[in-house]
Amino acid sequence: MIRTFLALPNDSRAKTIGIALTLCLVCSIAVSTAAVALKPVQEQNKLLDKKKNILQIGGLLEEGQSVGEAFKQVEPKVVDLATGEYVGNIDPDTFDARAAVADPKQSVVLGREEDIASIKRRAKYATVYLVKGPQGQLQKIILPVHGYGLWSTLYGFIALQADANTVVGLGFYEHAETPGLGGEVDNPAWKAKWPGKQVFDADGRVALSVVKGAAQDGPKAPYQVDALSGATLTSRGVNNLVHFWLGQDGFGPYLQKIHNGGSL
Repeated sequence: MIRTFLALPNDSRAKTIGIALTLCLVCSIAVSTAAVALKPVQEQNKLLDKKKNILQIGGLLEEGQSVGEAFKQVEPKVVDLATGEYVGNIDPDTFDARAAVADPKQSVVLGREEDIASIKRRAKYATVYLVKGPQGQLQKIILPVHGYGLWSTLYGFIALQADANTVVGLGFYEHAETPGLGGEVDNPAWKAKWPGKQVFDADGRVALSVVKGAAQDGPKAPYQVDALSGATLTSRGVNNLVHFWLGQDGFGPYLQKIHNGGSL
């Protein structure tokens, strides 16, 4: 067929269309082949980036240290969010909570009052990351969180001390918020406001909040983080996702067990 097209006059419409279609076919095959060949590398880089974010938010990545070496101190486990218990028959290295959300058997539909993070469905299980010391003592807990901001769903992690109450850090690795406004969730100066804040009040309720304007002095100060300037809806989204994932519909049952000395 190619010879037939080439034999046609150069000004032939059929020859022009035929060569164009042939080039499109060759290019599409080349692109598809490259995508398939590079997929394992892309997945590996994606996993490496995820581990790097976990380490950075947990304050575990030292200068000059490789991600692989630093991650040896982290133990991932899958938790049943309804009970707060670990699930032994699910591999935390392969469990994909995003994929689980799309499976009715592995997720639950959230009611309007429950769904303060605007995620609609929640996976029944989640992977938590435990940081332990040389003697096996729990040092930090790193939890995946996500929720809707202004334009996008923000995906990130929140790290807590072993008391399951004191914040180590909060950060997002994926979102599409407005640069310079909601995108300031990535600003190191704003992220630096989170460490040391307290999650639960004396009654065990989630008190950690993102507040409009500057955080107040006084009894509420340990629970308050300044909102992002000019980004009211993104700030509200962060506040809501924190309340959801640290509350009873998220990691609340699990954190309560940690606080009481269990689920290690």
